[in-house]
Amino acid sequence: MNFSLNFPIEPSSTKINLQSNICTIGSCFADVVGNQLVENKLKATVNPFGTVFNPISIFKLLNQSLQNTAINEKHILENEGTYFHYDFHSQNNNLSKNELQLSLEKLQIEVGEKLQKTDFLILTLGTAFAYQLLETKNYVANCHKMPANLFRKDLIHVKHICQEFEHFYKKIKEQNPKIQIILTVSPVRHTKDGIPENQVSKSILRAACHYLCLDFEDVNYFPSYEIMMDELRDYRFYEADLIHPNQLATDYIFKRFSETYFDQNLNDFIANFSKIKNDFNHRPFNEKSPQHQKFLKSLLKKLEDISTIVDVEKEKEAVLSRIFAENSDK
Repeated sequence: MNFSLNFPIEPSSTKINLQSNICTIGSCFADVVGNQLVENKLKATVNPFGTVFNPISIFKLLNQSLQNTAINEKHILENEGTYFHYDFHSQNNNLSKNELQLSLEKLQIEVGEKLQKTDFLILTLGTAFAYQLLETKNYVANCHKMPANLFRKDLIHVKHICQEFEHFYKKIKEQNPKIQIILTVSPVRHTKDGIPENQVSKSILRAACHYLCLDFEDVNYFPSYEIMMDELRDYRFYEADLIHPNQLATDYIFKRFSETYFDQNLNDFIANFSKIKNDFNHRPFNEKSPQHQKFLKSLLKKLEDISTIVDVEKEKEAVLSRIFAENSDK
């Protein structure tokens, strides 16, 4: 008897390997995927702009980075003595307006340079709702807790999303023809918009992804949202807020992602590295016991064996600090 509905995901013809450069951008689920990649020693840039939920703001930030567009000074605001920018997450803040502008310009340059070297760009779309700043008529990435009467809430149309993506796609392909783009809809539910409204929003994002995959080369879709809604259709897979997927769910989604996009050598490496991580996290009753010291030396050897392909210097230093000199107690 089956207690969940599993569905096949066609393996990607283009595979991620241990040498691939990856960048994740978008909603908070971009952090989840990106951090999983980093934990498994892949070269990943994780959500450099911070959390960005709507696709229009995502494409805008990417375009600005590719073209090194000047920061829109009209979108800099001050709130309780701190300066923010409507196009960026609140993690990008400063007590000085000029310093904020300089740091954002530097961030754009860094992201632009990384995009030119990126092999796989993973874009996680969170919501089709966006807020338009009435003063400038532009959509913003973050309202920064400013009064609601400064904005108008819109539900973005599928056609609008596809048009903005097209502008970005043409620019990124000019600078990085080899890049592969993976779209996914975040499984995090935006309940503040309302449950029916959230479903409309996710449907728009999913429809946009469908057409983008049909219309553009090197663009495909990974069904994070569908896995959560169908395979993991139970509140035991959510955090206590009943909105965010829990660790069990995100681990499962990442496993499905790895089965779809990772080459066999990378999957083999991750399986081996997972065992090493378990050994690394093991804590004995007695650190100085001969048995545990032998275990640590064996672990150090395993880390040294993979140090030629991934950076494990921090792990090696941590293990070395736990290995006691043979005569230390004599």
